[in-house]
Amino acid sequence: MRVLVVDDEIRFADGLRRGLEAEGFSVDLAHNGTDGLWRAREVSYDAIVLDLMMPGMNGYTVCQTLRDEGNWTPILMLTAKDGAWDQVEGLDLGADDYVVKPTEHVVLLARLRALIRRGRPERPTTLVVGDLRVDLATREVHRGTAPVKLTAREFAVLVFLAREAGTVRSKSEILAAVWEDQFEGDSNIVEVYIGHLRAKLDKPFVLDTIQTVRGAGYRLMPHAA
Repeated sequence: MRVLVVDDEIRFADGLRRGLEAEGFSVDLAHNGTDGLWRAREVSYDAIVLDLMMPGMNGYTVCQTLRDEGNWTPILMLTAKDGAWDQVEGLDLGADDYVVKPTEHVVLLARLRALIRRGRPERPTTLVVGDLRVDLATREVHRGTAPVKLTAREFAVLVFLAREAGTVRSKSEILAAVWEDQFEGDSNIVEVYIGHLRAKLDKPFVLDTIQTVRGAGYRLMPHAA
């Protein structure tokens, strides 16, 4: 059984690796989210143990990116963040389990084995909002039967809105989810990309599904074919 451990606490990660190897696991380590994401994309793992607060890319983003790409390797989030909403966010983004540090090694081992026994569940890889279809695996978008070409960033903004269609998402939420810590400029960049999406997804079809809620943010509403 091959496991990827992604944690920036080097001594902790190394200790976890030794403990898992003593139980017969093959373990790869990554000490930041960027490297962890690369390994998860390149290698087929039976499970991923993922910390949340890391340099390069946080665990939430690693998890969401993998799920958006159709990678359903079981993910166990192992972190010191013990807030209820931290756990809710992790699970809602696609994690299969959430364990708060510190925890007994035997408990962690049991939960990891339980995840591996379940295997990779079959998950839907297409988001459907009315006549809008967003294929997370192929990254293709269709309005009805018409294909719509989006850039990588436009696609990421659309996925964020489509995951909770009808729910208002603020500019700061979109910025944090799509740009993470990589953008230090004007937050109005969100408005620019909303404009790009409207130009491609709404205007050619005479629709208004990407709506502005004054003082609150944006929401994606369904439209029947």
